[in-house]
Amino acid sequence: MVSRVLGLARDVVIARIFGAGDGADVFFLANKIPNFMRRLFAEGAFNQAFVPVLSEYRSTKSLGDVRDLINSVAGSLGSFLTVVTVLMIVAAPWIAVLIAYGFTDEPDKFALFVEMLRITFPYLLLISMTALCSAILNSYGRFAIPAVTPALLNISLIACAFLLVPYMRVPELALAWGVLIAGVAQLLFQLPLLARMRLMPVPKVGKYHAGVQRIKKLMVPALFGVSVSQINLLLDSVIASMLVSGSVSWLYFSDRLMELPLGTFGVAIAIAVLPSLSRKHAEASMDEFSATLDWAFRLVCLIAIPATLALMLITKPLLITLFQNENFTQSDMLSSAGSLQAYAFGLIAFMSIKIFAPGYYARQNTATPVKIGVIAVGVNMLLNLIFYLNGMAHVGLALATSLAAFLNAGLLLRGLHAEGVFKFQPGWFVFLLRLLMANAAMAFFLIRFAADWQLWSGFSMTDKISQLGILVVCGILIYAAVLFAAGLRWKHIYR
Repeated sequence: MVSRVLGLARDVVIARIFGAGDGADVFFLANKIPNFMRRLFAEGAFNQAFVPVLSEYRSTKSLGDVRDLINSVAGSLGSFLTVVTVLMIVAAPWIAVLIAYGFTDEPDKFALFVEMLRITFPYLLLISMTALCSAILNSYGRFAIPAVTPALLNISLIACAFLLVPYMRVPELALAWGVLIAGVAQLLFQLPLLARMRLMPVPKVGKYHAGVQRIKKLMVPALFGVSVSQINLLLDSVIASMLVSGSVSWLYFSDRLMELPLGTFGVAIAIAVLPSLSRKHAEASMDEFSATLDWAFRLVCLIAIPATLALMLITKPLLITLFQNENFTQSDMLSSAGSLQAYAFGLIAFMSIKIFAPGYYARQNTATPVKIGVIAVGVNMLLNLIFYLNGMAHVGLALATSLAAFLNAGLLLRGLHAEGVFKFQPGWFVFLLRLLMANAAMAFFLIRFAADWQLWSGFSMTDKISQLGILVVCGILIYAAVLFAAGLRWKHIYR
């Protein structure tokens, strides 16, 4: 929660200082690559492959064997990513053509993209090693330090936006340096706790290790399967670089607001549930395995449905209050509103993928999510083309990603059910009825009291913040009160 609130503050600062112009477009697309890798490793394939193997070593082997596994993984991962980083920095002008083809007809803009890509890409190495440290801590039940670590990225970007801009040839370069500084800070932040636990990684290179080979076999297909949503979002940005100036920024700000509930709750549930599922599978407790997945899916519904409604019903007041000023104009706000609503539509699917995918990876089944991922990416690209040809521009890209996420989540759920590892537990009908009543009450309140969005542009900043605060706080209270009145209690959602 701390990290996501600071992330929101970061986006407000970026929107109000840099707006949605060419420089912002360049930074958002350049930063998309290491950010994509962060999702891939910190919340994706590496975590899904490493945690089950580490949990097995922790249960069946000595502390010395666990340390040997950690050191070997650190050496293998670190050396590979060092090579990738060096190659990326050297080959940036050629790789940039593939990522930002839409910028190639503007030499200055393209050159700035190459420069930012070289500055931000080493973040991949730093954040991947940070992900290794986080996975170790999570496996040992230490969730607080890894959870707050991403906040350092937001703090770094906010600080650089204010402190480095006066010294930069192009103001947005301050943000690129902020990403690199954050990578160093995030890695150093976790090392003291690991040292106290006698588990700090000391990279060991060149020695064959059976555990590392198992992790590689699990990780390679998982790199794609667990990260389909992020691949789709990356493709959106690449295609958006070919659209009118500002399209990348509009998609970015829309995605960030959608990420607030997704990152706060969806990722948190996924991180907490994977070690539990891995233990249940190791203990052959399939009834508990199924019950854990069912519990996680109920939490997703409990959070995602009202978050979707709120983002769709108060889209414009939200964007006006947070971002709109002389740099982020009303036109930018209206363009961002369309893509935010399209992304919000798929929120429950994005969150569901994060809990259904661990249902496969905890059982070391990486093939099925990959097959499903291939289908989802193919459908996303087809929908991108259809919506683009129909003139839906960046909104079509966001909608295609949401629809592909529904397909991905649905196929994952069907597979879990068909394999007999997920069964809906008793009480779903009553649970959904309670959700229906609570969401209807909240939606009525938001529609009734949000006021016309055009009036919001004339409000003072104090009035905007107070009005938005009333909508958010009262909406949450109404939702919770109706759930309570309908009979939902803490014991129903606590596990």
